[in-house]
Amino acid sequence: MKRAAAMLSAIGLLLSGCTAGKPNPAATSSAPLPEAALKLVAYDSCEDLAGRLRKATAEAVGPWGFGNYPGGIRTLNGGGAVPEAKAAQGTDDAAFSGTNNHEAGVDEPDEIKTDGKRIVTLSHGRLVVVDAASRQISGTLALDGASDPSKQAIGADRLLLVGDRALILGFDYSDPERGGPLLTLVDLSGPPKVVSTFRIDGALLDARQVGGVARVVIRSAPRIEFPQTDGLKTDEDRIAANRSAVNAAPVEDWLPRWTSVDAAGQKTSGRVDCGAVQLPETYSGTSLLTVLTFDLNASALGTGAPVAVAADGGVVYSNGPSLYIANDKRWRTSGPLVKRSGPAPDPRTQIFKFVIAGSGKPSYQAAGEVPGWLLNQYSLSEWDGRLRVATTANDASTVYVLEQRGGTLAEAGHVGGLGRGERIYSVRFIGTVGYVVTFKQTDPLYTLDLANPAAPRTVGELKITGYSAYLHPAGDGRLIGVGQEASSQGRVQGLQVSLFDVHDLTAPARLAQYQVPQTGSAAEFDPHAFLYWPASGALVLPVMGRENSGALVLSVHDNQVTKTGSIEHPGRYANITRSLVIGGTLWTLSPQGLQANDLSTLGRQAWVQLA
Repeated sequence: MKRAAAMLSAIGLLLSGCTAGKPNPAATSSAPLPEAALKLVAYDSCEDLAGRLRKATAEAVGPWGFGNYPGGIRTLNGGGAVPEAKAAQGTDDAAFSGTNNHEAGVDEPDEIKTDGKRIVTLSHGRLVVVDAASRQISGTLALDGASDPSKQAIGADRLLLVGDRALILGFDYSDPERGGPLLTLVDLSGPPKVVSTFRIDGALLDARQVGGVARVVIRSAPRIEFPQTDGLKTDEDRIAANRSAVNAAPVEDWLPRWTSVDAAGQKTSGRVDCGAVQLPETYSGTSLLTVLTFDLNASALGTGAPVAVAADGGVVYSNGPSLYIANDKRWRTSGPLVKRSGPAPDPRTQIFKFVIAGSGKPSYQAAGEVPGWLLNQYSLSEWDGRLRVATTANDASTVYVLEQRGGTLAEAGHVGGLGRGERIYSVRFIGTVGYVVTFKQTDPLYTLDLANPAAPRTVGELKITGYSAYLHPAGDGRLIGVGQEASSQGRVQGLQVSLFDVHDLTAPARLAQYQVPQTGSAAEFDPHAFLYWPASGALVLPVMGRENSGALVLSVHDNQVTKTGSIEHPGRYANITRSLVIGGTLWTLSPQGLQANDLSTLGRQAWVQLA
């Protein structure tokens, strides 16, 4: 008997050590990183590819499938800027903001988008278009059954927007055996209507958009069903049975299946081609990363022109010309997948680079590996063709500078010893400068000089209580930090917004701070929730606490952070999640609706009911 399909996913929380140490301006290890064994290897045919994938996958199975504990995973189912750079969100000469992005010119999927004339959002199973001038709903589209009411069930919470096109990133729940990412292209030139859909096996990892071209990253696992092994007497027998299932699986079980539907309802189906798969020298065979390319102005989504690499991934970063997918393999170094005998292996992060310039198919370029775990995509930044990577490993954190040498991302230099006994809470790279915050009891903000890739160095440290979980450039040598205040023993006390002076990297200072006790903000863990509008100095943060909820509006001016006011939405549980600016109006979003407030006075101008 075979069990129903389930996706392989295990990502743990990053935890770490005890006490802080002084920054070390020199690299802490005595030798550079070894060349990572991630170079590409060639294969001759689909059957050759299948044999290599089977071998790697068989080595990953245990007595209970891909977990080594009873009731574990029995099936892997693929269905189941410059130093003073302006913020990517809005500039002094812009008429409107988007939601916050990592890099200027590289859009990220979010629950709300605007082009300055209309606001497009996803709410309660619908796509809703709001006219910014009239502050009225101008169009809606029910997403359940968008392309075929009898078959489709769509869960969607993110979208991309360009011109009169929106790409909705959702999930098809209609088929338990083949549920997977479902992309829906919508035309907004009139009443919203579906132009095309694209469905593929796996799970949506992330996406990035440059101009009218979207790159969508899918993570999939082989559709291998393992036999019931409960009745077997020994783990050796169970492993042997599971390996037999792997060795009998055809190559198609590793290759994601896709289906594309155009406006006329014409359906096209296929699989990722064997020739589109890249094999690093080391890989597990349990995951495939696929990068899809879509021209959002085309008449249909088409095939997605897939390019794949046999690897896992959890973090996506792009600066426009390049796209990186990182995998810190935490699920392999902790939890039930790690054998209980002996210590867990040292944490390491694999990084895969693609070139995505223009609108053509991505080109897989190189891969590398560094010790430690990433915090999030802000731990990565490409500058002048080199990738900076911030990781935490064991008792300290390090920033590595990697450069492409052939098919390898090799170390050019590194600087370590950051926050001994602590872990990274936030990172920001701005041109040739880096900022790293670590925390256990106090918050050292480290400033890094990265101008010389071969000799990056720590040049300054500011130690204060609490920590910043998100850092944002504010121009004029200033940096905004959003996080938590804490006692001298490290106990968090509530939301803290800090304004740092980083003109002199050797002597960073805090100019001002604003605190809200017993309160937190989603912007601490989701930068899309953060809004800074340089033209007026407005800083908007969603807040939630025992006595405070809604949106906090602050003014960042000169050397001060002061409160302008707060915004609340009507109704219970009206938690504000996003904010954006169009002209002189501040728009805020909650599950209940959209609200327009005067940006200067915060006077309410309109309420658009969504729920």
